[in-house]
Amino acid sequence: MTNSPEKSRLFQPARLGSLELPNRLVMAPLTRNRASADGVPTPLMATYYAQRASAGLIIAEAATPNAVGQTYPNIPGIHDHAHVTGWRRVTDAVRAAGGRMFLQLQHGGRVGHPDNSGLVPVAPSPVPLPETIHTPGGRKEAVVPREMSLDDIRSTVADFAAAARNAVDAGFAGVEVHAANGHLLHQFMARNTNHRTDAYGGSVAGRIRFVVEVVRAVAAAIGPERVGLRISPGNTVNGIEEGETGEIYPALVDALADAGLAYLHTVFADPDDALWQDLRKRWTGTLVANPALGWGGPLPADGGKQAGERLLAAGADLIALGRAFMSNPDLVERLRTGAPLNPLRDEGWMYAGGEAGYTDYPTLTPA
Repeated sequence: MTNSPEKSRLFQPARLGSLELPNRLVMAPLTRNRASADGVPTPLMATYYAQRASAGLIIAEAATPNAVGQTYPNIPGIHDHAHVTGWRRVTDAVRAAGGRMFLQLQHGGRVGHPDNSGLVPVAPSPVPLPETIHTPGGRKEAVVPREMSLDDIRSTVADFAAAARNAVDAGFAGVEVHAANGHLLHQFMARNTNHRTDAYGGSVAGRIRFVVEVVRAVAAAIGPERVGLRISPGNTVNGIEEGETGEIYPALVDALADAGLAYLHTVFADPDDALWQDLRKRWTGTLVANPALGWGGPLPADGGKQAGERLLAAGADLIALGRAFMSNPDLVERLRTGAPLNPLRDEGWMYAGGEAGYTDYPTLTPA
């Protein structure tokens, strides 16, 4: 049975580094494609995030640390002054509404296209994405990515560190390094996308090396208490086949156990899963869990509340919800009071632009 609203741990305060969170609900990073064509966050994005400032923490959507890391059209960046200025408008709006924000840093790797970035994507190995990719001219076949040289790897690590410094300059409390969902860092960890024979491939230790180097460089740049890491063990999105999933993630967690990071964020978390339980035991810091609610299926009527409470009972510290926050700017209050949730509309998720399906969902008390 779900806890009554007044007793649910979801609404208890928590601490994350220097941040005091008023509740344990985290808005998960959600790609929405509302930035300008050159990656600058727009005023509409400031409105969107400020509407959701009652979340204990907002993790803003993936922003690219360099130009070649761009995935799709209208993805925000965080690698030049204009990006910093645009994001500062967003963080100012959220702060004025009482909220707190981290920014997710994501390099797409092979999940990209020259029509989007103007550059040939890079990846651990020249293995193309096995599906089409969205571009301004419609969906197109993926191109073969260029295999990253050792110089590319070193410069990309430096780009992540610089992007983290930019994020702090833009007013974010911290950053989340995205090593999930089939993007560049995940590609290094997966056997089917990493065919390297140097120190960044082959064994599990080799395949996690790039992730560890990125995370440690980011932590050195802005302080580990400002850095989270997102992982998605066993996730096959974007054509990923990890191999040795049960070995990769314990090794990764152990390699970063002494880093003093703000949190570890697990995607599609299931409290009954043996690997998730093992990672909880190994990770002594804050664990953010995004509940497994069914990939591509309908959202539960409670938006994931009961699943989140199960994860808290199993040892998670914070609960990240995505789709429920998309359609409910006041999700925290709706879950607290038991009010019904807005249905999630099909239109306006990605590539649409504009307010529809983005900033036009109603609240319990009209603004």
